[in-house]
Amino acid sequence: MAFQVLYGLNFSHKDMEGMELAEFSYENFFSSPNKGGKKERAHRFARELIRGTLENIDTLDEIIERFSTNWKIERIARIELTILRLSIYEMLWRDDVPLKVAMDEGIELAKKFGDTNSRKFVNGILDAVGKAIINGELNPISTGEKGDGKICP
Repeated sequence: MAFQVLYGLNFSHKDMEGMELAEFSYENFFSSPNKGGKKERAHRFARELIRGTLENIDTLDEIIERFSTNWKIERIARIELTILRLSIYEMLWRDDVPLKVAMDEGIELAKKFGDTNSRKFVNGILDAVGKAIINGELNPISTGEKGDGKICP
């Protein structure tokens, strides 16, 4: 859900800001879950990922450019860029998502939504970011909060 909304923002209306458009997109594409169930938790988690990715997009893009040798952000296909932003956000800001899980989810998204080269490209960058985190070159940023399930503050 988070990937689909974030990807859709690449083709957004210019009259809405990022967070407002994300909320609008989310509400229009996903039905409201029943209160208290697994589906509600999944929706809340997706909204937290969307909000966090959008709030940190400039930092995420800097990290992607740092680890994508010879690739400027403008040259990276929107599917791969969206996957990288979301995965790296999870790797650095979500202490409830293990590093390996965030990497594996990104690679699976690349297999499912990307072309034949997407998986290798995404895997290469996520692997480099993961090694930098493990080696202490990049430090995870724990906000200490899990969010309230709303994209807009």
